[in-house]
Amino acid sequence: MIDIFALTDKHIVVTGASSGIGKETAMLLSKLGANVTIVARREDALKETLEAMDGSENHMFSCDLSESDGIAQLVSEIVKSVGPVDGLIHCAGIGANMPIALTKTATIDSVMKTNFYSFAELIRLFSKKKNFNSGASFVGVSSVASIRGDKTQGAYAASKAAMNAYVHPAAKELADKGIRVNTVAFGAIKTEALTKFLESGGQDAALKDQYLGYGEPSDAANLLAFLVSDASRLITGSTLVCDGGYTS
Repeated sequence: MIDIFALTDKHIVVTGASSGIGKETAMLLSKLGANVTIVARREDALKETLEAMDGSENHMFSCDLSESDGIAQLVSEIVKSVGPVDGLIHCAGIGANMPIALTKTATIDSVMKTNFYSFAELIRLFSKKKNFNSGASFVGVSSVASIRGDKTQGAYAASKAAMNAYVHPAAKELADKGIRVNTVAFGAIKTEALTKFLESGGQDAALKDQYLGYGEPSDAANLLAFLVSDASRLITGSTLVCDGGYTS
């Protein structure tokens, strides 16, 4: 019997792998047999993730994804050193919670660079000839803020909504290459980012509206692993909602 959930020998790139969902996802993928390339700014934290992963064919690259000029070099180095990709999971992201009165275009641009521009650029580069294997799956970590944003989440919500909108044309354009493109709109997941959001005065709406409770990083990792596996081969151009009922 063929295990359609197996990721044996698949090369999957995970950004934002130094902590939270990205770190948990990288560790899970390695347990499922994938050769995982992890990317983040903090080299010391990346090393910790790498040491926690299974297998001996995993690799790490330190890169600030907010600097778009460096992404081309990153992709080139990954393909040259490790090989074409079978999957991309873009977990890298930042928030900038502040009221509208203080949200200048420079703030929005900064959030967009990491959350959306880098996602679009990674898709553009990894979908080039010889940079991917047929059947590849590209997934972006989005948020329910793109659907139902809270106070002070303007820039963040806009960046995640941009990711969701982008996958529709991207999926159609890349289907002929055998590439799928999706995002996942997560609700509240117990990560450092959630803690910082609450400490900055963010509304703890999940206590009332996310009635299945907070998600664990492992819950997010399970869904992301599914989306880069052959079990999800008919899913593309979609934003899956995983929010414990928050938007229902």
